[in-house]
Amino acid sequence: MPIRRIFLGVSLLFAGALLMLPSLFAQERANPAADKVFEDLTKPGAPGCALGVYSNGKIVYAKGYGLANIEERVPITPQTVFDVGSVSKQFTAASILLLEKQGKLSLDDDVRKYVPELPDYGKRITILQLLNHTGGLRDYTMLMVVSGTNIENVTTEDDALAILARQRALNFAPGSEFLYCNSCYFLMSVIVKRVSGKSLKNFAAENIFLPLGMAHTQYRDDHASLIPNRALAYDPDQKGVYKLNVSYAEQLGDGAIHTSIEDLQKWDENFYSAQVGGKDFAAEMQEPGKLANGKALDYAKGLFLGSYRGLKTTSHSGGWGGYHSYFLRFPQQHFSVACLCNVGGANHAKRAYEVANIYLGGVMKPQEHKVAEANPDKKAPTVAQFARDEIQAYAGVYSSEELGVLYSLAEEGGNLVLKGIAGVEGLPRANMVPRPVFRPVTKNEFQTGGEESLDLHFRRDANGLPASFVLDAWATRGIIFTRMQSAAK
Repeated sequence: MPIRRIFLGVSLLFAGALLMLPSLFAQERANPAADKVFEDLTKPGAPGCALGVYSNGKIVYAKGYGLANIEERVPITPQTVFDVGSVSKQFTAASILLLEKQGKLSLDDDVRKYVPELPDYGKRITILQLLNHTGGLRDYTMLMVVSGTNIENVTTEDDALAILARQRALNFAPGSEFLYCNSCYFLMSVIVKRVSGKSLKNFAAENIFLPLGMAHTQYRDDHASLIPNRALAYDPDQKGVYKLNVSYAEQLGDGAIHTSIEDLQKWDENFYSAQVGGKDFAAEMQEPGKLANGKALDYAKGLFLGSYRGLKTTSHSGGWGGYHSYFLRFPQQHFSVACLCNVGGANHAKRAYEVANIYLGGVMKPQEHKVAEANPDKKAPTVAQFARDEIQAYAGVYSSEELGVLYSLAEEGGNLVLKGIAGVEGLPRANMVPRPVFRPVTKNEFQTGGEESLDLHFRRDANGLPASFVLDAWATRGIIFTRMQSAAK
């Protein structure tokens, strides 16, 4: 080949490479403003977060901050795989919609058509109500906690189904209220399995993840399975020493997706390309739920609907163990932020919105500056004062048929303390840590306070003595406990 042609070819190749450099540089260059949002997570030997910024079908910025594995000093990268907790719910919802498109179910079907283990509550609960959190079912995760199940140990689909099958009442009439409900999405994993003949893990892999090229995404239904590039999760103890805090749950639907910043962009883009689900996919996923009275909700199918500084948003957070995630989309701007973390207290949602401010601030309305409330904990009880012998009257052992447990309540310092949980057969169960302290609010009302307050509503017998109480615990209402014996004085 003539020297001149070789030189020309090399020159053209070099010129082509130069033309490619600007786009590559635009994707990879540092963003000091975004990095500053995460600078507190870059301390040596500490876990942190991965950030992904998506715009018009591309990853425009992706970076890891902190360590994915403290023991091995493995850094977090855009390829690191995280447990994203409840961000998983949108994938469960998408699986249900795909089965509907295949003609294998209807969103108006009664849940008991596929899960007959559920009690007949006298009113239909539809799949659509599960999708919208309006079915009225008690939350199985809270049921496990208050029944003394150690959810830090291995829990399974059978465990979750069994405790739901014991419940004899609903939180409310189906369709009458919205109350966030992990049971709803767990049950949809069971429906997918029974309708398709495949586990949700396999159905989603075949119908969502593989078609979209999400090679590093999966539902994890085996606590002992190995996942390449997985970040471990941590929480600091009272001395600031990090302790491992990962999930060993094997039930699916309400959580359990493991994915990366890079894979989430492929899912995010499907809301515009509709490669999976067809042209109506985005509209169906983002259609607001409704109550029976016609009131529209700010929740769609696995997505919260809202606005931020004048721009429409869809979003969802996730958390399990030390894993915390936030996925924020601005659909009209074709822009999204994903923040995946492996440490408790990471303020993942706040960071996602701060990154959005950096990129979209020019088209947003001015940011409102709200004055902090003097007491932001709106559920903190106003403690009433009673003599200790009055509180002692409530102490004793109480039994719940629906939970299959005994609660031992004792008076301590003018409060009621849950001293222990046992199965009805007398075998001890895991105690809630720290042990709940119920403070008197009125003569027959006791509360722990806090965002997930446990509330006891006592009922008296004909002699005026406490004979039973009703336990309300976050998304689980109306659990009846009957007194077995008084505490020894």
